Amino acid sequence: MSEGIVKTAIFPVAGLGTRFLPATKATPKELLPVIDTPLIQYAINEARDAGVERMIFVSHPSKSAIERHVLDDKDLRATLRERGKARLARELKEAAIDEDLHDVMFVMQDEPLGLGHAVLCARDHVLPGPVAVILPDDLILGPKGCLSEMIAAYPTCDSGHLVAAMDVPRDEVSSYGVLSVLSRAGRMIKANGMVEKPSPEKSPSTLAVVGRYILDGSIFDALARQAPGVGGEIQLTDAIAAGIAESGLSGFEFSGQRFDCGSKQGMLAAELHLAGQDPAFDAVLDRFFRTQSSPTAA
Repeated sequence: MSEGIVKTAIFPVAGLGTRFLPATKATPKELLPVIDTPLIQYAINEARDAGVERMIFVSHPSKSAIERHVLDDKDLRATLRERGKARLARELKEAAIDEDLHDVMFVMQDEPLGLGHAVLCARDHVLPGPVAVILPDDLILGPKGCLSEMIAAYPTCDSGHLVAAMDVPRDEVSSYGVLSVLSRAGRMIKANGMVEKPSPEKSPSTLAVVGRYILDGSIFDALARQAPGVGGEIQLTDAIAAGIAESGLSGFEFSGQRFDCGSKQGMLAAELHLAGQDPAFDAVLDRFFRTQSSPTAA
């Protein structure tokens, strides 16, 4: 496996974001900001930093705002410059995907048939070689992007499929796909199985799979054959597990901190984490927490 072999990143962004209604009635959840940066922007930046060449957004016809955010808006930038906001215009240019440097494609998932089906929708547009899948809901913050770490480790994993993994409390395993572990070597975990949303008493481990994947191209044939699983949806984890004998499966314990921004609690935790790292918010946080801890606050 050579450097740069992961050329395609797939972003499944067709979900309705029901846990954030009514905020997501008109605004896609992927455009909800963590302080001032939309979730999808973090995912795009991570893919760019990892060196992928093509980004495929599996979206829904009702979510055209995502395309507007992703692509450059020259008219808006010109208006900002005319109004003396050149710095903001530059920031928008830097945030947008440069189509001279990256291929950008949008495909539609018209029905909510699951994450596996969303990945399958991108099949006809991927470049040769393994593909990355990034779930914007899973915000992973750290000095180095999770996908960059995984791509660097991929040649050493001796598996076609590599998934991001993290240890979770046993009473939370039913919210994740969970690895069955054969062995460990540093951050790399050799697995012989993966179970989608097991009960705590039947879970093979507490190593949960979160929203970063590098998948061998055989995943598309596996998804095409995959029967509906939990929730009546085509589960990506089921298709990965079905191909372990042929492709192999490894997990990778990334160094960053993961926030489940598909939940309100996770979104708040991410915002507090980022605010705590920015001196501009020190006074606000200090005032809030001092007020909360004051005996008179009750």
